[in-house]
This record gives sequence, structure tokens and C-alpha cells, in this order.
Amino acid sequence: MIDPQERWAQYGEKPDYLGLLTFGGAVYTEDPGELEGFDVAIVGAPMDDLVSDRPGARLAPRAIRGASSPPGPHLEVKIDAFEELRIVDFGDAPVIPADAGVSHAAIEATVGQVLAAGVLPVVLGGDHSITEPAVRAVAAARGPVGMVHFDTHTDTGVEVFGVERSHGTFIRRLIDGGQLDGPRYAQIGLRGYWPGEEEFAWQAEHGITSLFAHDVRDLGIREVVARAIAAVGAGPVYLTVDVDVLDPGFIPGTGTPEPGGMTPSELLLAVRTVAAELELVGADVVEVIPTTIGTADASALVAERVVREALTGIALRRRG
Repeated sequence: MIDPQERWAQYGEKPDYLGLLTFGGAVYTEDPGELEGFDVAIVGAPMDDLVSDRPGARLAPRAIRGASSPPGPHLEVKIDAFEELRIVDFGDAPVIPADAGVSHAAIEATVGQVLAAGVLPVVLGGDHSITEPAVRAVAAARGPVGMVHFDTHTDTGVEVFGVERSHGTFIRRLIDGGQLDGPRYAQIGLRGYWPGEEEFAWQAEHGITSLFAHDVRDLGIREVVARAIAAVGAGPVYLTVDVDVLDPGFIPGTGTPEPGGMTPSELLLAVRTVAAELELVGADVVEVIPTTIGTADASALVAERVVREALTGIALRRRG
């Protein structure tokens, strides 16, 4: 176990640009035997071999860590997740370039190590296909899960460019595989021009709840999240956030941008609310393409805050 803060202990905190790069300055290990006793483990999943448009999300786990700020109290809800939870950075899953099968197996195995230790995994993607192996690992440990999914797209295609395993098909694969429970699955933020009637007909058959960007506009984010939470209900839930749910004016680095999206204020509140009110057993943030370094990277910065809000929600729920 390595404590990146140790050399700066006399000052109370480490400047975020110094020392070993971990999420929020959390302690670091790659030894699953050292996970016992932690509440949350950060896992990097740096692969983007299954994107349909712009690549670059393989660089995101490092960038999100680089954009993370030191721990401190959340000014709205008055809680410091790093004080309430024991958080460890478990490093990156041993993915490799150009072999999605090997990489997905590595992600599933690494997330599985976290779960075997009784710890909640929070995964830094990567393209959105990394959610498939992460959810497979969670379902193997906890049974079929519900899901709250923030995204521009449904990701329920049969194939993308003739390929069945893709960042646009993993939801259908998980439901067909029995790892994801359709009636306990809610999508938030949908907009644009894909998918079509066939995919939405399949979703209706499986009891999926779809909440659109215009629902956020017309009803407000609190009401939309309340409807998603009601649909998902009690039981284990996985949270996945594709940052392209945001309007591209707020997220310059992502692979498939679509105008007309949510604001960061809406997304951060929504993520914290979901984490506070539902039984999260895993979470991820995906589809970030870094464009600069550290906190100057707007895309990595908002992804880091998504994770921080999820941790804050988890802490609130555990406090009761």
C-alpha cells in the first residue's frame, strides 16, 4: 500500500500536481489482498477499441485522476466523502491495445477482485463498452442488477458497422445475457437521431424506462431523476454515466457529441441523488477524450466531479 500524501503530511494535504497520481490522492495498491476494509475502489479501464467515432478515451483514467482535487467537504450537503468512506485507487485493469476480448476479460477480472473483497467498484473508462465487463462482474457477485444510465444514446443496437460487441450494443447484450434487468433499467438524457423504431420497440418489450433530454427541459432534472429512481426501485443498482449526456458546449472532449444536452449542474445533482437514494453496487464514467492537462481539461474535470458526486451520494446513504 502506498500513501501519496505521506511526504506532505505535515501540511495536511498534498498539492494535486505533486506525487503519485491517484484519484483524489487516495492510497494506492494493485494487490487484491490489501482491499479488505475499504468501502470503494477506483479502477481504470483505459480502452477505446470499440468506439464508432473519435477515439482517445483510453487516455481518460489518467486524465481524470490528474483533474481530481484534494478531498474536502461538499459545500452543499456538508459531507466529505473521503472522510466518510475508505477509498483506495486500485490502478488500471491490464488491458492491451487492439484486442477487445482480452481487455474486457481483464476489466471483468479486476472489477471481480474488488467485489470479492466486499468493496464497491467505481470504474474510470474508457469507451462505453467497458460497462459490459464491469456489469458482468457485478452480476456474477450480486445477481442481475438494475441500472441508471445517463447518455445521449440508448446503446441498445444489435450491431454497429456490422460488429456485435461495441460501445453502442452493450446494453442489449447485458439484458439478453441476464445480467441487467430490463424493467429495473432507466435511461436519462436521450436525444439526437439514433436509435430508431426497431430499437425502441425492443426496449418497450423489455420494460425499459426512457427519459429524454426534452423531459429534462420540460419537467426539470429533479422530477426526471425521481421517475428513474421509482422505475429502478429496490435492489442492487449499477450507475453508468456517458459524458456525452452533457451538451458539447460543456464537454469538448468526447467521441460522439450531440447538441442540446444537459448542463453539468443538472448531471452532478442527478448523480448524487441516484447514489444517495439507490443501492449502488458499482458505477462508471466513460467516453471522456482528454484535450489538455490536469484541471485545465474541462472534460476530465467534469468526469472527476461526476465520480466525486457519486462518492458523496454513497457517503450520504451510508450515513443514513
